[in-house]
Amino acid sequence: MLGLEGPCWVGPGPDGGLAVSEEFGDVWLFGSACQPLGSLGVLKGHAFGNPAGVCTDVEGSVIVADEQGRRVTLFPRAREPVCLVSEGLGRPLGVACAPQGQLVVADAGDGCIKVYQYHSEPA
Repeated sequence: MLGLEGPCWVGPGPDGGLAVSEEFGDVWLFGSACQPLGSLGVLKGHAFGNPAGVCTDVEGSVIVADEQGRRVTLFPRAREPVCLVSEGLGRPLGVACAPQGQLVVADAGDGCIKVYQYHSEPA
């Protein structure tokens, strides 16, 4: 996986691949054989501020914490991106899906770990 500009975070991607965020760049998806699949910015027409933490939910949707944009966004496979959390975030750096249906966000803005109820199919 050469040619990335400032890789910051790496996490599991859809279908056994990887999702890699670039500082002040984009989020790149790689397949299970580490082949590049494209970037979320191009594939979904989304502009990131500073994508940081990345994770993938049980449905295979990628979730990205955008530090500069102060939001956490869900990127479903077949739908448009959905903002999951924006209020109350200072500098969201890390994100994880907990097995109890929760979204966990590390917010460096106030030094807190924030837990939100999460459903992979937003209403």
